[in-house]
Amino acid sequence: MVAVPPKFTTLGCRLNAYETEAMKAMSDEAGLDNAVVVNTCAVTGEAVRKARQEIRRLRRENPDARIIVTGCAAQTEPETFAGMHEVDSVIGNSEKMRPETWAGMAADFIGETEKVMVDDIMSVTETAGHLIDGFGTRSRAYVQVQNGCDHRCTFCIIPYGRGNSRSVPAGVVVDQIKRLVGKGFNEVVLTGVDLTSWGADLPAEPRLGDLVLRILKLVPDLRRLRISSIDSIEADDALMQAIATEPRLMPHLHLSLQHGDDLILKRMARRHLRDDAIRFCEDARRLRPDMTFGADIIAGFPTETDAHFENSLKLVTDCHLTWLHVFPYSKRDGTPAAKIPNQVNGTVIKSRAAQLRAAGEAQVEKHLLAQIGRNHQVLMENPHMGRTEQFAEVIFDAAQTEGSIVLSRVSGRQGHQLTV
Repeated sequence: MVAVPPKFTTLGCRLNAYETEAMKAMSDEAGLDNAVVVNTCAVTGEAVRKARQEIRRLRRENPDARIIVTGCAAQTEPETFAGMHEVDSVIGNSEKMRPETWAGMAADFIGETEKVMVDDIMSVTETAGHLIDGFGTRSRAYVQVQNGCDHRCTFCIIPYGRGNSRSVPAGVVVDQIKRLVGKGFNEVVLTGVDLTSWGADLPAEPRLGDLVLRILKLVPDLRRLRISSIDSIEADDALMQAIATEPRLMPHLHLSLQHGDDLILKRMARRHLRDDAIRFCEDARRLRPDMTFGADIIAGFPTETDAHFENSLKLVTDCHLTWLHVFPYSKRDGTPAAKIPNQVNGTVIKSRAAQLRAAGEAQVEKHLLAQIGRNHQVLMENPHMGRTEQFAEVIFDAAQTEGSIVLSRVSGRQGHQLTV
């Protein structure tokens, strides 16, 4: 058989994409070939179904390749994937980040490797954030600083796929970002499963804001720093200080809000109430008037009434949310929410999700119209498209240098994009 480099398919979150890059590097080093690696997501039952569908498709297209399944769905449901005749190997989330796993896969490619290699993720105490120097486009690099989650929201299976929270030490993060800046990256995004829990497992228990301030102090040539999804109730004083005083910290925060009604938030086992979310957004905008917010919101959580839903819908304007990720609730076996009586009808869930998306669309339009006539520092993602500090897309007729930051005056908009 002619040796063919392995193929990788990534499903789910940005962290999965980051880890796929690390797996590529480790499998290349090991000399693995004639394999297809599927990095799965387990966030909803639908995500698991799509993973199985993707595996079947990949087997049809690659009949002679070894199919290796990993990621959160492989971690939480190894028997599901081991039982698929299309699958040759199932690897857990911890195992996939170990070079020796891929060395073993390459050495035992003839099929003698144990089919299922999935250990107890709760026993993992470190995260492999140092394996690659970020990834992304030539303009923006992503750096994993945290993995896992100590919280147990009733709708979420992810802690059982990712394990408990663990942090990459600040010194390792700073060194990594210095190397990325040395390679020409103008923007770095900090990523993790529960980013605001960063530092709780480190000596002296630093907070995310301490890490942000340290990065900006010790990497003065870094032009732009972003932080990905945060839990607003865990935002610390140093993070608020950074929002107020550090122009290189981009004025865009994606918030894990999930709902706008106090009773539903309690049934989700969230740690904030509606007024906490509104207060945080008001405080952040007071400190940084140009701050914009994205948010995750779930439509149709069990027991959600029309009145509960209306509170979520109003939260979009009460918090001045701009970029929404709307998730129609999907029953996920293994979570407490799946056992709650009064599951909401699927048609109702679909309708409510559509209403939330429409509210988000209106907020995006309002934000974009407000940018016309304003100057923005636009980071070019390709020769004709870049993003503002608040992450809005800007279209250029004249080609610009990819990865550069271009001072531009917004002249109009086309759909969801600004024009200059």
